Amino acid sequence: MTVLSKEKINEVVVLLGEMYPEADCELNFDSVFQLLVAVVLSAQTTDKSVNQVTESLFAEYPDAKAIAVIKDEELQNIIRRIGMYKTKSKNVKKLAQMIQEEYGGEVPGDYEKLISLPGVGRKTANVVLANGFGEQRIAVDTHVFRVSNRIGLVEEKDVLKTELALMESLPEEKWTQMHHALIWHGRRVCLARNPHCSDCKLNQICMYTVYVKM
Repeated sequence: MTVLSKEKINEVVVLLGEMYPEADCELNFDSVFQLLVAVVLSAQTTDKSVNQVTESLFAEYPDAKAIAVIKDEELQNIIRRIGMYKTKSKNVKKLAQMIQEEYGGEVPGDYEKLISLPGVGRKTANVVLANGFGEQRIAVDTHVFRVSNRIGLVEEKDVLKTELALMESLPEEKWTQMHHALIWHGRRVCLARNPHCSDCKLNQICMYTVYVKM
């Protein structure tokens, strides 16, 4: 497959915007710190599962100060239902301690400082900067990677190259919007297996439809 023309990419941006005007982060949070914790917990786990555990977690331990001193066993028990809960519990407690000790309990709005926190990588930092600080960011998760390459917005083999290519191909003022729209499209229509191509408003543009399905 090949990458769509700039004109076609702009059409995709418009259509996705029309299809998902309400697209936003589907994790529940009341602060930037809670957003950060939720995103760390969401690795290889559904947002629905994360929301179920954070409802209990944040009700009793709403901020960095509280989670920094939580007992290890208590934190593990609260998040036990999600994958890799032991590793995630260690990372969440350590990052809470670092934020409390080094940043006065406030999540830093700086990429380099964010990725220095335990369990925080490029995708997590981008999600926090976009949803917590209002920056234009492209965070590439499994849905963004699959859908953007499948449609033909980019043609890349790994997550980092996909992010950089999307930053080149998409208007900067649309980065965060398209990040959410691509995720919503991947969850609702452009599924990993058996995508609903016949019901997709992009099927006259999408490279997957042109080269694979037809």
